Amino acid sequence: MDRDTLCIQGGYTPKNGEPRQLPIIQSTTFQYATGEEMAKLFDLEESGYFYTRLQNPTNDAVAAKICALEGGTAAMLTASGQAATFYSVFNLASCGDHIVSSASIYGGSYNLFAVTMKRMGIEFTFVDPDCTPEQLNAAFRPNTKAVFGETIANPALTVLDIEKFAAAAHAHGVPLIVDNTFATPINCRPFEWGADIVTHSTTKYMDGHGAGVGGAIVDSGRFDWTKYPDKFPGLCTPDESYHGVTYTERFGLAGAYITKATAQLMRDLGSIQSPQNAFLLNLGLESLHVRMRRHCENGQAVAEFLQSHPKVSWVNYCGLPGNKYYALAQKYLPNGSCGVVSFGVAGGREGAARFMKELRLGAIETHVADARTCCLHPASTTHRQMNDAELAAAGVSPDLVRMSCGLESAADLIADIGQALEKV
Repeated sequence: MDRDTLCIQGGYTPKNGEPRQLPIIQSTTFQYATGEEMAKLFDLEESGYFYTRLQNPTNDAVAAKICALEGGTAAMLTASGQAATFYSVFNLASCGDHIVSSASIYGGSYNLFAVTMKRMGIEFTFVDPDCTPEQLNAAFRPNTKAVFGETIANPALTVLDIEKFAAAAHAHGVPLIVDNTFATPINCRPFEWGADIVTHSTTKYMDGHGAGVGGAIVDSGRFDWTKYPDKFPGLCTPDESYHGVTYTERFGLAGAYITKATAQLMRDLGSIQSPQNAFLLNLGLESLHVRMRRHCENGQAVAEFLQSHPKVSWVNYCGLPGNKYYALAQKYLPNGSCGVVSFGVAGGREGAARFMKELRLGAIETHVADARTCCLHPASTTHRQMNDAELAAAGVSPDLVRMSCGLESAADLIADIGQALEKV
């Protein structure tokens, strides 16, 4: 089915007499007649549910919809996008391992990698996303387990050359993980360009209404873990914490990665999305294909207005001809990128602060990719843990304002931006 249809119909098909809308299974536990029946679930011999900390029917239906939208083979929901990012990497790497990551990523992800996971013994090398293939290949080590990047970086709006990063990852026998939050599968499906695993902060465009925090991980089912058993023993050798199951043997390439993430990480760390949030996420997904078009139209209109304003020093939006990433956007995002525009306000930090203070429609929030327009100064908020050199590497300057254009009238948004800029 077309992605527009999958947004409406994917993931859940009721039988006769069942609810037409996806039901919320708000239960922590599930009953069985005998202990033997439940034992089969614990041995991973049969599929089913026994405790919502691992899996829940509502969650699985929504995960199946996201999986279909991305063109994957298996997916899972997590409690947040940050949890999805962590699980996607930690499912492959452990103490003593190494990951290659684009330097232009969300500040929270950078901190997770450079600080928290470093304390766990996992080292990250951050590379310029615009590096040459030779420079990218030089970042790999014998203990590298994966490559990570964002389709459209938050907030730098760097467009990842997915094919370049996928080629390097596969040449070194590791998968490419791509955070596809800003583009969503409506505007880009990274699997079609060589990515192996996709993550989302479903809190953003997928939910679209600021109603529920969540995340998702989708596996393409294409990466052959069995070709590198020494590199990925967690997938290719028996898991003694789960009755000696070997995930690639029991579940094949299509299911091994997500099953391991569920059976190990969700079991032990418990970052499950609540069924209520999954229900709200499903409502958002039903209109995702319609909303993304309007977000992109508004983003383009605002970017074009800002480009010609004398109190704006620069504008970064890949839909603008002449933008550094315009050619990559035409390749990977031909139908539009997102509604987020980054720009510099004359007067640097002070000018940016005054601009945001004067906005009437655009709310100052840490949120982004919402039905309502919101605005943020990353250098003093989401990226404040970075020094100037790290900010520059992530593509975040002190004067950068990130504006997430919502679904309001483009004319009203432009009028609000114009009056605020006049007071800078």
